[in-house]
Amino acid sequence: MSVPDQGVAACAALVAAGDPDRFRAIMAAPVALRERLFPLAAFALEIARAPWVTEEPMIAEMRLQFWRDTLEEAAAGKPPRAHEVAAPLARVLIAQRLPVEVLDRAVAARRWDIYRDPFEDEAALDSYLDDTGAGLTWVAALACGARGPEEGPVRAIGRAHALARFLVAVPDLEARGRVPLVDGRPEAVAALARRGLQDLKTGLAARVANPALYEAVTAAPILTRAAKEPGAVAQGHLVPLRAIQTMRLMRAAWRGRL
Repeated sequence: MSVPDQGVAACAALVAAGDPDRFRAIMAAPVALRERLFPLAAFALEIARAPWVTEEPMIAEMRLQFWRDTLEEAAAGKPPRAHEVAAPLARVLIAQRLPVEVLDRAVAARRWDIYRDPFEDEAALDSYLDDTGAGLTWVAALACGARGPEEGPVRAIGRAHALARFLVAVPDLEARGRVPLVDGRPEAVAALARRGLQDLKTGLAARVANPALYEAVTAAPILTRAAKEPGAVAQGHLVPLRAIQTMRLMRAAWRGRL
């Protein structure tokens, strides 16, 4: 691995341990872009796991608030907090002029993970996927040089990928006492997966070339299986074989796009 900065190396190590699929996708990106993507991925990992490291909702809220404060201070040009992700994240945000408010919405959306209340409706689930998936994908794409007109397609791909990861997580979420699906009937789960496939189709049609999208290589096989076999969601049988993931990632890196 070639990363020039110790802070970035620490972020890379966190992602490698906590989100191996995302780590491999970033390693398929050009070396110069990894130092931008790893801090953003480490941030995404930190806010995703913050609600789960404690059974106390107030402590979990405080952990998320830490990241909201970190973002606010970075935007204001204040010295970063004493956290291994904070300094490299702040550098990326400032150097690439990334929209902090999008990351802040991602933190706020993670409050759903703290509590056991179900989503009110599909619109609430869509909002969660937009903020925790589509928005973060767009910020990462911006860090890799994306332009304004590409936002719609990039967000569509990010939303589809977020749904795929969410469906994979359904058994674990249910085991932790959460109610992840608005409607758990097989036909409703299949319809949800089909909506994700439509998002993916819409995004891919734009043929956006951006390494931030490499991580979405597994979205199509996961969503396709969920649409055809919705029972596989509850059974935890959605993740494609590692060899298939690797081949799809290698193809994306060779083509420069999904």
